[in-house]
Amino acid sequence: MDKLLEIKGVRTQFFTKRGIVPAVDGIDLTIGKSQIVGVVGESGCGKSVTAMSVMRLLQSPGRITQGEILLNGEDLLKMGDSEICDVRGNKISIIFQEPMTSLNPVYTVGHQVSETCIRHQGLTKAQAKERTIDIFKQVGIPEAEKRFDSYPHQLSGGLRQRVMIGMALICRPMLMIADEPTTALDVTIEAQILYLMKEMQQKTAASIMMITHNLGVVAELCEYVYVMYAGKIMEKANVREIFKDTAHPYTYGLLNSIPKLTQKERLYTIKGMVPNMLKLPQGCRFSPRCNRVMEVCTKSHPGLYEVDKDHYASCFLYDEEVMGNG
Repeated sequence: MDKLLEIKGVRTQFFTKRGIVPAVDGIDLTIGKSQIVGVVGESGCGKSVTAMSVMRLLQSPGRITQGEILLNGEDLLKMGDSEICDVRGNKISIIFQEPMTSLNPVYTVGHQVSETCIRHQGLTKAQAKERTIDIFKQVGIPEAEKRFDSYPHQLSGGLRQRVMIGMALICRPMLMIADEPTTALDVTIEAQILYLMKEMQQKTAASIMMITHNLGVVAELCEYVYVMYAGKIMEKANVREIFKDTAHPYTYGLLNSIPKLTQKERLYTIKGMVPNMLKLPQGCRFSPRCNRVMEVCTKSHPGLYEVDKDHYASCFLYDEEVMGNG
């Protein structure tokens, strides 16, 4: 696999008055060229902070304190402000989860999308308008010429999200980060947006980092999955492997929390809540909620153990020494 993005041992911390919050705690993540990778977990697990770290959009009190983020072998963390500005929107783009708060309400959507290619590709206003209308047509916005002059509040949620996808694609980026892009949409529009993203990815050969808490979205779109919990990677594997041979109790809980049409019994829920990141439990961070917890889990955090080929889980259930002793 040709690697496009490599996140190596990245730690992102927030230095607050109450203490240090280890929002992303030493994760490793790889995305290949033309690959769609899912990053899954409950709210507060560090998924969006991972995206903000890649884009270098963190603001005080947040700071990346360790690691490397390589795009085609070039470390984004060593770039100056002007260099990273040339990367954002051009080589890496992002689709935020709520387009109404991401789009500027005082500018037309056409102006906001076209200024991206004026800034990064040096087009004239006329050329940028032509390209914007063309990308609006590609992402399925009806009456694209008319919509160019519309303000965000004049569009439906689905159309606003299509505008965001158009903005993300207009400079033909290598990597597109989608931060829960269907959260605010109903299921019908969600299906349309997911189909559109897959279709556009196939046309442009861009890679996608799909951040979501919905494993149904992962099954529909992704090739490889990273499961995050409390700033750590708990499991990583090919999508089919994750669904067929779930290894980590946390992933198992997420999968069993999905409603099924044939289900008659009460829907499974993972007990408890994501821990306070200022008061993390000793040992495995999932241990207070785990239904397979052992004594060793409460004392030390497990490494990533190989479950199968290219399938890893951070769980002592796969530590031969621990299980042998047990």
